[in-house]
Amino acid sequence: MPTITVTLTDTQLKGLEYRSNPQDFADNALHNQARIANDEIIQMYTTRALDEGVQIPATRELIIADAFERGWAQTAAEVEAAMLAAQAAEAEADPE
Repeated sequence: MPTITVTLTDTQLKGLEYRSNPQDFADNALHNQARIANDEIIQMYTTRALDEGVQIPATRELIIADAFERGWAQTAAEVEAAMLAAQAAEAEADPE
């Protein structure tokens, strides 16, 4: 399981401690964002699989894995890289 490390200044930590337990806050925020993203992937995958007649895997984990294997889902970094590559190609094609 991956570990995510966040560095805060002493002032940021104190401010966060004022509101909540920093570790609990970070855990809850990350888990909630992952849940939301996974729900989006599952919805997208299910719709596309039904439209294309693809058998839907039996678990959420398998659906998400298959979405990435098929290229139906991409990481944010992959999407950004593709967008930058397209912009660079467009700039080369039209240098004005």
